[in-house]
Amino acid sequence: MDQQAKEQHMRAALAEAIKAYNKQEVPVGAVVVCNDIIIARAHNLTETLRDPTAHAEMQAITAAAGWLGGKYLTDCTIYVTLEPCVMCAGALGWSQAGALVYGAIDEKKGYTTVSGSLLHPKTKVESGILEKECKELLMRFFKGKR
Repeated sequence: MDQQAKEQHMRAALAEAIKAYNKQEVPVGAVVVCNDIIIARAHNLTETLRDPTAHAEMQAITAAAGWLGGKYLTDCTIYVTLEPCVMCAGALGWSQAGALVYGAIDEKKGYTTVSGSLLHPKTKVESGILEKECKELLMRFFKGKR
């Protein structure tokens, strides 16, 4: 997939992160793309649903699996504005996601701080797509909380 398409999909994930931001949720957004079509969109809902597992990736995986009618996302790419946590990386691993593309690195709680092997062995990973924009939204959110 070319850089322009990756940025377009990450902008869709950023639009979801802005929805989370506007709800006073940690601004993380995700989209799932299959055959260059967005089949699922989601953002963090942990405060809204009072559910610590309601991360953007978890919501997106559930929606995509429902759309596809099966639990495996082997032909899908998940775009997320922030590096997934261990829980989400594990779920992506169980879904056998074809690819993971994320914007900003999560130096404190990202899955790579624990183990890079949580994903399925065939999952391709790329980071840094629209990293600046993804990071700025998170920084603005947390600055407002302090």
